[in-house]
Amino acid sequence: MDSHIITPGPYRATKLWNEVTKLFRAGMPVKKHRQHLKAYPSCFTATSAVDWLHDLLRHNCNFGPEVTRQQTVQLLKKFLKNHVIEDVKGRWGMEDLEDNSQLYRFPPTSPLKPIPAGSQGTRKKSLSLKDRESFFKLRGARRFDKEIQENVAPTVEDTSNGSPTEEDVHYREITEEEILDIWKNVTLTHLQKLLGLPSLEDVLNPAEVNSHFIVYNMTKVNKHGVVTLEDKTDDLPHWVLSAMKCLANWPKFDQPSYTGFERDVFKSVSDYFHSLPQPMLTFQYYELFVNVLGLLQPALERLAIEALQLCTLLLPPGSRRKLQLLLRMISRMSQNVDMPRLHDTIGTRTLMVQTFSRCVLSCEEEVDLDELLATRLLSFLMDHHQEVLQVPMYLRIAVEHHIAYLRSQTRHPLQTYSFCKQISTQEFEEQKLSLSQAAVAELLESIIKDKCMSVKEKKKKLRLFQKEYPDIYSRRFPTTESEAQLFADKPKIKPPMLIGIRKAKTFSIRN
Repeated sequence: MDSHIITPGPYRATKLWNEVTKLFRAGMPVKKHRQHLKAYPSCFTATSAVDWLHDLLRHNCNFGPEVTRQQTVQLLKKFLKNHVIEDVKGRWGMEDLEDNSQLYRFPPTSPLKPIPAGSQGTRKKSLSLKDRESFFKLRGARRFDKEIQENVAPTVEDTSNGSPTEEDVHYREITEEEILDIWKNVTLTHLQKLLGLPSLEDVLNPAEVNSHFIVYNMTKVNKHGVVTLEDKTDDLPHWVLSAMKCLANWPKFDQPSYTGFERDVFKSVSDYFHSLPQPMLTFQYYELFVNVLGLLQPALERLAIEALQLCTLLLPPGSRRKLQLLLRMISRMSQNVDMPRLHDTIGTRTLMVQTFSRCVLSCEEEVDLDELLATRLLSFLMDHHQEVLQVPMYLRIAVEHHIAYLRSQTRHPLQTYSFCKQISTQEFEEQKLSLSQAAVAELLESIIKDKCMSVKEKKKKLRLFQKEYPDIYSRRFPTTESEAQLFADKPKIKPPMLIGIRKAKTFSIRN
């Protein structure tokens, strides 16, 4: 059951719904039951359905062990509402479902939800020329992306014969707006690679991503890595901060002696977060975070942490700060053995997840799997919040490399053109492809000719290059012999010297 992994892309929540529906219909045992002196074939009790579906969800990598039995009952109610199941009399929709011996069956019609056209994995949108970037990934002590060439092609063909003089050449100045664009483009490009998507436009609108938020969340932090707000009107109210500190550090503060004080404080905090107009991950990025959920499995844990690091940088600073403080509080509370029991029947950690999951992630238009998806994400964030919400230094390094590259470029302000000739769309696409491939080929040559690089490091980077750009690599090294020739320049002992050595050894033996 845990082998079913939904591929990333748009409408992932709908795809998950269809996947769970198919698994439930295919695996749920049915048999003949008697009720009120009448026999009903191929049906099952509500309790049996809860047992089977609860086990399915807990062992499915898209949901995880935090799913409760009550959440499973709620999902079955949505199954009944959407005609995934019906009672044995054929009723569904407005009927209710409880965890009891009531009998249900599968209807003959397909319950799968339609996915809008163009979302089956074949759609591939492209960013604007301004937003499009090309990066070659080199792994060192920390991962970072280094820009190799801006993928911008000219729309006109230069037919002038003039060339700029040395006096005309000026080094490029980087504006504040360009720096903000660099932060945005580097962040989104790296995020796109982590998610394995052909385009981020499938899960968010890049034009709506605020570059100022990324820079602010990277730079305006305290010693604990928590965002500090210059505009205090967007901060948590003082009484909420005091209540959260009280719960996070229980029982260090002097507490009133009446019974149930901690429950009242907790309810005040939860009421505040439920009153917020948006979840902390915002409606805008719902589809993005649902796609990150596909990485929440042991083999991809590091990728999930890096993806969440970048995703949370896109949030408004006020939302990121609230998320950081909430995760710090509920993580401490769930690990505090001295914390009094806040609920009569469930443990502290489960209570934290059930209480705040919808405050962290939810869709503006309610989705059937909202609660289960939010539960899965919040559970992961509780366990890894220190890593997820720290400032990723590899991103800063990538941005610095990008800025340094642009500053090293020259511009020719006095360059003129005799005339311009409009080119066709096909010619434009061919120019664009050739320029980007030429930039990548130039990078390969720089690696080959770098005399300061050790042989081991050079081989490592060439293997990475071959993996990312096999076509360009094969053109440069068409045969294994041509590749081997690159490292075939080690000094060898000349044959005459070997002859002399052999003669010396022969003379020594005879003596």
